[in-house]
Amino acid sequence: MSKQPVVALIGQTNAGKSSLLNRMARQNIAIVAREEGTTRDNVVCKIDDQFLLIDTAGLKNPEDDFEASIQDQIQDAVEVADLILLTLDSSKYPDQKDKNIAKTALKSKKPVFLVLNKSDLGESLDEAEFLRLGIKASETFRTSATTGQGIEALKSNIKRVLNVKTAKKVEEKNRPIKLALIGRPNVGKSSLFNKLAKKQQAVVSSRQGTTRDVNRVEIRYKNTPIEILDTAGLRKPGKREVGIEKFSAIRTLSAIEEADVCALLIDSKEPHSKLDQSLAGQIVGAGKGIIVVLTKADLLDNSKPVVSTISDKSHNKNQEQPTYTEIDEILDNLEHDLDFLPFAPVLITSSETGKNVTKIFDLTLEIDAARHTEVKTSELNKILREAIVAHPPAGLKNTHPKPKYIVQTDITPPWFVIHGREMELLHWSYKRYLERKIREVYPFVGTPIKFSYYNDRKSKKLLKNKSSKK
Repeated sequence: MSKQPVVALIGQTNAGKSSLLNRMARQNIAIVAREEGTTRDNVVCKIDDQFLLIDTAGLKNPEDDFEASIQDQIQDAVEVADLILLTLDSSKYPDQKDKNIAKTALKSKKPVFLVLNKSDLGESLDEAEFLRLGIKASETFRTSATTGQGIEALKSNIKRVLNVKTAKKVEEKNRPIKLALIGRPNVGKSSLFNKLAKKQQAVVSSRQGTTRDVNRVEIRYKNTPIEILDTAGLRKPGKREVGIEKFSAIRTLSAIEEADVCALLIDSKEPHSKLDQSLAGQIVGAGKGIIVVLTKADLLDNSKPVVSTISDKSHNKNQEQPTYTEIDEILDNLEHDLDFLPFAPVLITSSETGKNVTKIFDLTLEIDAARHTEVKTSELNKILREAIVAHPPAGLKNTHPKPKYIVQTDITPPWFVIHGREMELLHWSYKRYLERKIREVYPFVGTPIKFSYYNDRKSKKLLKNKSSKK
């Protein structure tokens, strides 16, 4: 997967940027209110699975250090973005602040669109006044986040300028597997990055960015090219500094989208945090392969070589062991905190000693192969039938869900569609049960798998109703 382009919404407060983002994303992601300055943290979302859209905080008169830094934040958005959407309230003529923001955007030499939002409010003002900002009429779009006016035209032109392909790109045979190192600050990402770069069989190329960028190095391991992405550390949103650190976070989220496999680094000397859980959730939600890497193992009192997966009980303290070590306690806590990742392999590593570092490459190759696995329909349906016989799904009163057959519809990640009747009654616990049954035969190590449920009975009724109207 190639790097996803980034589009930034910039402009003054109350220009409707958050509403515009929600309309383009077709869901309520950003908080919308009539009061100015509602957006405090930058909001990032993926649009049509083709580009990332950033909703920045709006420019307003600085009343404290936080507000004074908003101009810096806009400048950072300009630097990160591949395309800039200067958003104005079309019911008000541009003022000096709008002119300053437009000047900043145009100086970046990035493509700039002028979005005249709230076009549903009253009579439209003379567009010539807005064109004095220096943006061409062909790159000016009237929109309404409330009614949806002009949204599709705006999105189409964004894709045109970014040269986004609407069809799926054909995978290149020699395209490197992309491995992203993800985690909080000071968990050892840079040390591991440097260690991994030295473990390769042959260096193909090396490309370093600034501290705001994702550092990259491409290596070849077992005759397979792997590109390693070293990202900036992520802290809780409330603790992120406005400006550079916030947009480093955006680059990290972009790296997750770009990667095939993500190594989630957790400091073995620090307890797991909700942020680790959140990062793991984002990686899995994006359908990426995941390896949980416990770093700094050389600082522990006793460490085991490798734990196969988070759900592996080999570290259980009830088993015969000389002592219940520090690493046993860490692994028990990890199993509890990341219980939604029973398929994720765990590595205990040390960049200082090189312990298990090369195994990251081996797991990356294994996970990438799992992500491309295609299971025969006949084998899937055998698993489904045996699962139903062993444990039929429960329902409500006299109505029961009846899964009939299953097919695989996609890879990277593997995606399965289960057809049947009354599928809306299928309990979430039974869905997990079916996933476990599939993983018993096809483990899909380090690979999230997706499921959809199709109600054949309803679709047939719908077709019958449509035909009767003709």
